[in-house]
Amino acid sequence: MSNDLIAKAAIDRRLAEIITPVIEDLGFELVRVRLMSGKSTTLQVMADKEGGGIEVDDCGEISSAISAVLDVEDPILDTYTLEVSSPGIDRPLTRLKDFDTFEGYEAKLETAEMIDGRRRFKGILAGIEGDEVLINIDQNGETVTIGLTFDWLSDAKLVLTDELIKEMLRQRKAAGTLDENKFDEIETEGSAQEDM
Repeated sequence: MSNDLIAKAAIDRRLAEIITPVIEDLGFELVRVRLMSGKSTTLQVMADKEGGGIEVDDCGEISSAISAVLDVEDPILDTYTLEVSSPGIDRPLTRLKDFDTFEGYEAKLETAEMIDGRRRFKGILAGIEGDEVLINIDQNGETVTIGLTFDWLSDAKLVLTDELIKEMLRQRKAAGTLDENKFDEIETEGSAQEDM
């Protein structure tokens, strides 16, 4: 169900199985889950919603719901801290549709195995074709489009560029998450909720 980009290790995949339905029930999407063990154990959950613009309150809601389920399932042996966050602007690309959504933006992709003598590819995303991620890369001064099978990818993220920042701000404005007037509208929001 879950690919390596969303959940790498076996425990991450198990956690993704538990967390995904909870997050989806709340109307969000799981972008990535990582259980990081160091001096202390941290469960990092990255979530988003269709169209982007996940808020701090949303993260709190997701955190409470996940905590409740994990307390019951208890898959993590150690004491851990739960961190729920939005993907950020230079976000990881973890689902095939992400590569379609962010077509035209610069990204860094890494493959698990060597492809034509290299594992790292940086260029402009050119959408998807079947199960392949297309990316325009510079090869000896020429732009060439290469296709990398989605399952080959071990890491993929957007590169922070001015265009990307502008687009994210535009999306947030469109989603109303940057609307200065929104505080006045809270009372009248009841009717909008029923349409969901």
